[in-house]
Amino acid sequence: MPAQPAHICVLRLSALGDVCNLVPTVRALQRHWPDARITWIIGRAEHSLLAGLSGVEFMVYDKSTGLAGMRRLWRELRDTPFDVLLHMQQSIRASMLSLGLKARVRMGYDRARAKDWQTWFTNRQLTPHPHAHVLESFMDFAREMGVSDDRLEWDIPLPDAAREEARQLLEGRPALVISPCASPRLRNFRNWSAEGYAAVIEHAWRHHGLTTFLTGGTSAQEREMCERIAAGVSEASLVNLLGRTSLKGLLAIIDQARMVIAPDSGPVHMANAMNTPVLGLFATTNPERAAPWCWREHVVNRYPDAVATYLHKSPDEIVWGTRVRHEDAMSLITFDDVINRLDELLALTADHTRATGSERHDV
Repeated sequence: MPAQPAHICVLRLSALGDVCNLVPTVRALQRHWPDARITWIIGRAEHSLLAGLSGVEFMVYDKSTGLAGMRRLWRELRDTPFDVLLHMQQSIRASMLSLGLKARVRMGYDRARAKDWQTWFTNRQLTPHPHAHVLESFMDFAREMGVSDDRLEWDIPLPDAAREEARQLLEGRPALVISPCASPRLRNFRNWSAEGYAAVIEHAWRHHGLTTFLTGGTSAQEREMCERIAAGVSEASLVNLLGRTSLKGLLAIIDQARMVIAPDSGPVHMANAMNTPVLGLFATTNPERAAPWCWREHVVNRYPDAVATYLHKSPDEIVWGTRVRHEDAMSLITFDDVINRLDELLALTADHTRATGSERHDV
C-alpha cells in the first residue's frame, strides 16, 4: 500500500443511494491526502447527481453501452496508471471494467462481503467487518489505506439552476417530500401501499400544514402508484412532481423540504446527505445495514417482523443483508407506525438547522 498515493481510482457505478453513502469516504481521502488526484468511475445518472463534486475527476460509464463503452473508457485511461484502485462495486460488470485499468493495488471487499467473485479481480481485501452498514463498508476502504479521520462530510454541490428549479416548484410551501417507489427490480418488494401514503399525506396536511410533493420517475409502476395516492387525498395537500425534476433539482427540493419519507431507495440517502430529516420505511431490507445513516434511529423498522413472518427465523439466524422477498412484507408497516414516527421527528427537529457541509457525524 503506497504511503502517499498520487492518484486514486474509485470504481463505483451505481446506485444513487450508494454513491451518496460513498461521498464521505472520498472526503476522508481528500482530507488525508489533499494533493492526491481522485478519479471516480461512475454511472451516468449517478454522475448527474454528483457532478461538480470538488476535487474529483469523473469518468462516466454508461452501462447501456456494454463492452464497447468499456473499451472506450480503457482507451481514455490507457496512459493513466493508478496507485490504488478502490473496487467498491460488487458486480461482474464492474469487475470486467476493472480489468482494463492500470493499478498496482486493487482493493476489494473481504470474502464475507464480496459478491459475484469480486475477490478474483482484486489483490488486496478489506479487513473483515461483520454486520457493517453500507456507509461503513465504504469507509472501510479509507481505513484500510491508513485514514483515521473518518468524520462524515458531503458537500454535494447544488447549482443555482437547481435551486431555482426547486424554488419555482415549491412556491414557498412547507414541503413533505414523498418518493413512494424504489427502483423496479425483479422481486424487489420495497414499496408501501398507496392507501397508507394517502393517509399520511392527509395527516401531514391537516395536522402540520405540510404540502406533499410526490417525486420519482416515469415508469408505469410509479405512475400507477401516484395516481392511486392522488385519488385518496384532497387536492390542496398534494403536488405530483413525477418526472418533472432533474436529479440536481430533486436534490435541491429535498434540501429545502421539511422532511422526506421513502422506502429503502435513493431519496432517503439523498436526504441524509443534505441533512434533511428523513423517515425511511423498512421491512424487506435490514435498516441496520441500509438505513439513512444520520437518521437511522428514526426509521420505521418492521424487518424483524418480516423475517419472523416470512422466513420463520430471527435476524440473528440469517445471513447479514438478507432481503425478505415477499410481496406482502411491506404491509407489516401500519399507518400508526408512520404517523407516530412523523410526529416525533417533526417535533424533534422543530428547530433543526442545516449543516453547511463541514463536520457532521462520526461513523
